Amino acid sequence: MGTVTKGFMQLTHYINKVVGWLLFIMLAVMSILIFWQVFARFVVGNSLTFSEEASRFLMIWLTLLGAGYAIKEGALISIDLLQSKLSGIPGKILQSLMSVIACSFYIVLIVYGFSMAQAISFQVAPTTGISMFWPMLALPVGGALMLLNTVAALIENVSKGEETA
Repeated sequence: MGTVTKGFMQLTHYINKVVGWLLFIMLAVMSILIFWQVFARFVVGNSLTFSEEASRFLMIWLTLLGAGYAIKEGALISIDLLQSKLSGIPGKILQSLMSVIACSFYIVLIVYGFSMAQAISFQVAPTTGISMFWPMLALPVGGALMLLNTVAALIENVSKGEETA
């Protein structure tokens, strides 16, 4: 592996570490908000006005960032019947082809996700009062993380093939 690819892999590892901590924090905040909402509604008799909306926005970010994080961990669900039957060079070619197709989808997600976020940036969420740009920004950010991790997985796949050759 060259110096540039090693640097890219280290950068990807660092970004994934930061994203992992962000996912942990967002899940903790969302859990606390939902717990407090239930407690306030059924025990106190007066629920919070913003917790449901904030939890929904956190769930959007958790889903899209979590998908990008799961790609690096190899934890996304997939149908790998054909991939498990192929080994050697045909298996590497199939895996590389699937990565290229996935990267094409992620690029579309980034481009159109950002334009959609910009298009609705004038809208304001009713209870939190934040611009809808921020929840929708999860689409291009999640797409970028998925793209980054798919490229990193592709580099690992190719470099493993070079080591065995």
